[in-house]
This record gives sequence, C-alpha cells and structure tokens, in this order.
Amino acid sequence: MSIYLLDESLQIDIFFDCEDHDLEDNICISIVERCPLEERLLRSCETHIFLTDDEARQLGEALIAAADHSVTPQDN
Repeated sequence: MSIYLLDESLQIDIFFDCEDHDLEDNICISIVERCPLEERLLRSCETHIFLTDDEARQLGEALIAAADHSVTPQDN
C-alpha cells in the first residue's frame, strides 16, 4: 500500500523485505519523490530506510500518539 503526501509528489511504502528476512533491520520504508529538482526535499529521487521491528513499533506508536493529539472536536 502506498501513502501519498505533499500533493502526491512523495510516495511512501512500508513493507517487510523478504529478501532480507535474516537481517534484524528488515522492515523497509521506501520514499520516492516525484517533483521538479528545485522543489525536492531529498537529494535523491528514491531512498530506503531499514528498521528493526522495535524501531518500526516505536515509529508507529509515535505517529499514533501525534495523531491522537491532533484530533479536533469536528473530527469526532
């Protein structure tokens, strides 16, 4: 499943990397940026960040905590 941010110029995919199943950091965050060079956030069009299961859980918990704090009355 892809998540698109910043007017769909940033594509984020998160997945278990089967080829690296024997490595501790086998959860991949793939980030692909499709926009003009002068608008880029990243140096490269594509990058990968590999996480351990503990790091992935920490990231997930941090995102959920931030989302919980951002809930406004009209969201309920």
